[in-house]
Amino acid sequence: MFEKVSQIWKVKEIRNKILYVLFILFIFRMAAHIPIPGVNVANLKAFFESNELFGLVNVFSGGAMSNFSVVMLGIGPYITSSIIFQLLTIIIPKLAELQKDEAGRQKMNQWQRYMTIPLAIMQSYATITILKQQGQGIVNDMSGFDLISAIITITAGSIFLMWLGELISEKKVGNGISLLIFAGIIARFPEQIRQTIVSFDASNAINIVILLAIGLVTIAGVVFITQGQRNIPVSYARRIRGNRMYGGVNTHLPLKVNQAGVIPIIFAISIVLIPPLIAQFFIKSGSYWVATIAEWVVINFKGGVIYGALYFVLVVAFTFFYTTVVFHPDQISENLQKQGGFIPGIRPGRNTTEFLSYVSNRIILAGALFLGTIAVLPTVMQSATNIGTLMIGGTSLLIVVSVVIETVKQIESQLVMRDYEGF
Repeated sequence: MFEKVSQIWKVKEIRNKILYVLFILFIFRMAAHIPIPGVNVANLKAFFESNELFGLVNVFSGGAMSNFSVVMLGIGPYITSSIIFQLLTIIIPKLAELQKDEAGRQKMNQWQRYMTIPLAIMQSYATITILKQQGQGIVNDMSGFDLISAIITITAGSIFLMWLGELISEKKVGNGISLLIFAGIIARFPEQIRQTIVSFDASNAINIVILLAIGLVTIAGVVFITQGQRNIPVSYARRIRGNRMYGGVNTHLPLKVNQAGVIPIIFAISIVLIPPLIAQFFIKSGSYWVATIAEWVVINFKGGVIYGALYFVLVVAFTFFYTTVVFHPDQISENLQKQGGFIPGIRPGRNTTEFLSYVSNRIILAGALFLGTIAVLPTVMQSATNIGTLMIGGTSLLIVVSVVIETVKQIESQLVMRDYEGF
């Protein structure tokens, strides 16, 4: 490991890229501590500590929301925009056609950026309104001008983070959006560890050890699934061009058990948070039935059976959905046929496409079920032991481990490109 680190540090280009990414993450953390006027920060932090739902939202913003900072929404609006467009590709065939070439994908990415602006405006207004309704002296009386200024500032902060994420992705040392979420989660770890030490009770020592063990098992499971792949054998026919012979090579086509990476987790948690956030608007409704239903939604989405079941189903569903977006068996089959490649025992063309789809669906089913189980397992254990501290949140752990693995792989791939054996 230390040899790899030293190799990475010796390559000037990779070293500069890593330092550049760290500098952008530093800017993100600085922005997370720039508050917007008109909010009682002390009351706000007390509210987030007592409210599990908003506490989870605050974790993904890296504490930016509890500071009511200019980047309090994080990259949530951009993620929501991405989910909307991914769903539209299934409904609208023209959007699916656009994704097949680079120019079309760039156009769709531009539309996603445009969609982020109205979503950020709506989410910022909704957040301010919800905090006003809590009646805990969190948001001071804002004039119309102050409200508009706050909404514009928060929206600009989300667009700023979206831009920082794309700058990171351009360096190809990790996915920018995932790394921003990763940085936000990691930033909360020291505070969580401090709270655990301060509130340590000897009677809960065994439960804490159990939670740590579950955390280690979760990490091992995520690594196991992320690294797992099925190798499909591929042979290339021999071809003679002029006086030279080409082909005759046996290789393999790797199919990942979890081709979607950390995206299903981010998509799933974004969807799960929507019902309780909407319900917050109606808790103090004048209608008894509306207020009762809203209170039921908020309570049951804090980590109960309904929350766990919905979270599990969404992780599994988004794993399949996102895989269909990024993995195209028909294109792979067509490219193999053009290059003179074939899978032994399988006819080129349609049969190859069906075989790849069959194998992909089977291994993804195992990966999706395992990923969903790991996602809800720490939550179940926390409910059983009545301890909600430390960094054993399943969602946080999944994102952190997956992002680290993805980033390390991208760095290693760049290192391999610069490895001149025997030179």
